[in-house]
Amino acid sequence: MEIKSNLKTLAIVGALSSATTLGAYKLFLEKSPSDSVFTNTPSAFTRLVSDASSVPAGSPGEFTYAAEKATPAVVHIKTKMTRNVSRQMMDPFEEFFGGNPFGGGGNRRQPEAQEASGSGVIISSDGFIVTNNHVVQDADEVSVILNDKRELKAKVISTDPSTDLAVIQVKSSNLPFLTFGDSDNIKVGEWVLAVGNPFNLESTVTAGIVSAKGRQNIIDRDKDVNPLESFIQTDAAVNPGNSGGALVNLKGELIGINTAIYSRTGQFAGYSFAVPVSIVKKVSGDLIKYGNVQRGFLGVNIQEVNSKLVEEKDLKVNDGVYVGGFPAGGSAAQSAGLKVNDVIVKVDGVGTPSQSKLMELVGRKRPGETVVVTVNRDGAIKDFNVILKNKDGNTNIVKGETATSVSSDYLGAKLANLSENDKAKYKVQGGAKITEVDPNGRLGYQGFDKGFVITKIDEKAVTDAKEVAEILANRKGRVKIEGIDVDGTRVIMVL
Repeated sequence: MEIKSNLKTLAIVGALSSATTLGAYKLFLEKSPSDSVFTNTPSAFTRLVSDASSVPAGSPGEFTYAAEKATPAVVHIKTKMTRNVSRQMMDPFEEFFGGNPFGGGGNRRQPEAQEASGSGVIISSDGFIVTNNHVVQDADEVSVILNDKRELKAKVISTDPSTDLAVIQVKSSNLPFLTFGDSDNIKVGEWVLAVGNPFNLESTVTAGIVSAKGRQNIIDRDKDVNPLESFIQTDAAVNPGNSGGALVNLKGELIGINTAIYSRTGQFAGYSFAVPVSIVKKVSGDLIKYGNVQRGFLGVNIQEVNSKLVEEKDLKVNDGVYVGGFPAGGSAAQSAGLKVNDVIVKVDGVGTPSQSKLMELVGRKRPGETVVVTVNRDGAIKDFNVILKNKDGNTNIVKGETATSVSSDYLGAKLANLSENDKAKYKVQGGAKITEVDPNGRLGYQGFDKGFVITKIDEKAVTDAKEVAEILANRKGRVKIEGIDVDGTRVIMVL
């Protein structure tokens, strides 16, 4: 699965068909007089590895110690899903009458089973596992292979496309799990290990260093309206199948969830990106407790400070996040006293040199919580206590939507309302998702399976499952339906 931008390709590294096999590998070792590894003078890299390995094997702060702690808690995730493919179908009207007076015929959508795989990290002894949303998205079945080779069925608890995280659970107890580390205090240049299952090779460990922090605009999520990104960049080798796996420090603590790679080919090409554990901890906790993420908002229009902005606005600070305005309908930050032309330099005492860092710090908080926002206002430093609000402009907990099924005899299917995640994913305000299909019904005959989203009926937009069922109740004759298939394809059909 590849995501393209103007100058680069970024591959999300999880959903890989289980049919993938390893090609033949050859190892070439050539001793060259010019290679410093084979001379009496060690290279810089050789000295660096030597320094890092000076700790006795098996001791905290050493590679094998971290690998032994992390590996038992990293699982192999396998998914099964159904994708609809178009197949050319013979039209009886074409054969006998030279055409179908009612239209139709031609391509018929038929379901095709697919398998994919990725990785996950056990975060509690009772079986909660964090992985990437794209690893389990649209899966009909999810199974988990533990480090001890046991294979267990898993339930998807909830997902958050904005951070590309998901929580699943297996029914087991006394499982090994990873403790959360501190992603705020990791240093560029610090050694880290990536643990996962690339190319279906279980329990694979690679080493590298933290190359950068706070990376944003890494993944072009076409179907997500509000991505939250502050990635840790490393050069630890990560490949398809590593998605959802662990990034750990040399104490064996979880500091990130491996999510994406920089690549022009879909294979590792030098850089990988992980969601920091500061975000993972907050998101996974919310998904388990509430079924969705409770996200606090400052309510500010922001822009990262640069030299051009400093000159244009005559700012008295060279880095931070510029407050350019406030949304209509009220703002938590504005109510607390922030003004246009303020530059946010800290949140709760932590510096905010970039938009991604500001969004990360605020994204860890829930509506109703208070943060101390430090701003530079015309050269003076001021602190403001801001009570964060939710997307609706209050401090209430936003409950996850329940999927109450509604039956449609006309379609031969059951439908449910779209969740907020579905609306964000498909960029729609309303609609109904198919949750069950009778293979002998109208949708089933056309090859559509669960996951298809109905957005319009006879050119009229629909808001929810109940409205779809009511429009189609006792309906006679043909109906034009518009919607979105599970792969994001826009579909128009006449039933």
